[in-house]
This record gives sequence, structure tokens and C-alpha cells, in this order.
Amino acid sequence: MANGKIIVYGGNGALGREVVSFFKGKNFWVGSIDLSSSDSADASVVVTALTDWQEQQKDIHHKVSDILGEDKVDAIFCVAGGWAGGNASSADFVKNADMMWKQSVWSSTIASSLAAKHLNQGGVLTLSGAAPSLSGTAGMMGYGMAKAAVHQLTKSLAGKNSGLPENSFVAATLPVTLDTPMNRKFMASADMSKWTPLSVIAEKFHDWCSNQNGRPESGSLIHITTADGKTNFDIESSLIH
Repeated sequence: MANGKIIVYGGNGALGREVVSFFKGKNFWVGSIDLSSSDSADASVVVTALTDWQEQQKDIHHKVSDILGEDKVDAIFCVAGGWAGGNASSADFVKNADMMWKQSVWSSTIASSLAAKHLNQGGVLTLSGAAPSLSGTAGMMGYGMAKAAVHQLTKSLAGKNSGLPENSFVAATLPVTLDTPMNRKFMASADMSKWTPLSVIAEKFHDWCSNQNGRPESGSLIHITTADGKTNFDIESSLIH
């Protein structure tokens, strides 16, 4: 028997694959939602409605409901997203901003609506924020706007009458740089000792899901920084390790 059930929204990205693998290793049933099917998950939802937000939500809800039936999940980890640069004078400013909105805000809102329907009481919902979006992001405006919206959504979901099940825990993770194959490819000369290993985040997700070491306050924006091989999770003014 599985130790629990989770959904990884973005289960075929670098972090998503790590989370799927980690929880499978802990004997969890794992569902994946992404643009392609996951070979490692127990079930996959492939996103096909790419141009209409409402149709995308309806399609994903229908597919997830078919898979879960009346079952609930213990956590939904939304690790979907992407990056694009550009300022207001860039030729692709609006195009990139639209792409960032779809990758970060569409996925976060749909994950939140799935949590409202399928999450157990006391379950976990995480969304993907970004540390730079706590201030101005002149060189990557679309990215900054989208991630700032995710931060606001996180705070709202933690509020009274948010629509989430009772005692749900919601947080946004705000990494600086993740140690992914793409980052290694395009930033080969960077100081990788400051990059956060994906396994550390997957392990933290498991801690929150099992509630073994406690959880931060719901609605927290959690800064994730790494230095000299040690990763800190900065919950506003306090640190957890």
C-alpha cells in the first residue's frame, strides 16, 4: 500500500522529475501533469489545451477526476514554469510576458483549483515563485510580473475562505538558482556552489507532506539559498534548515 498520494504539476521538468522520483522512492502514488507524459509517475495528465486558460482548466480537471475518482491527494506540488528576459523596449516584450503568464500563472491557478477539489484536509500545496520578483526585474519584466502574481496568489490562498480544504498548508518556493541541466548548459562559468540541488527541495517537500519536522506558516514565501554546499530555507525573517 502506498504511503500517500501526490500530484506534481510540471512533472516532466528538471525539478518535477526529481520530485516524482523522490516520492516514488518513498512509496507514494504519484501523478504528473505536464506537456508530455511521465515515464516514472503512476499516472500522467498531458496538457493539450494550450491557448485558452478556461479550456485548459476544464481539460485538466476532467483528466485528473477520471484518474482519482473519489480519492484525495496529500499534496500538489506545482513546479511548472520557465524564464524569459526582456524590458519594455524589447521586440518580444509582450510575447515573452504572455508566455511567462501562461507558464507560471495559468499553472499556479489551475493547481490551486485542483487543490480546492482534490486535496485532503491538512494537505500541502506549493507554488513556484522567484526571489528576484520581490523587487523590480528590469531585465526580465514578464518573468518578474508573473512570479509576483504567484506570490500574491500564495498569500490569498492562505487566507480565510480561500476555498482550500481545512488546515491546508500553502507556500511559494523562491529559489535563486537551481542546479538543472539547462542552467549548467547556459551558465557554465557561474559559481555552481551557490546553486540549489534539486534533491534538497524534493526532500523539503516530503518533510512538509509528512509534517515530520513541522511546517512554516501557511502563505509563506520561502527564500531558498545555497552556499558552500548548505541550503537554507528563509521563511521571511526566520530560517529553517
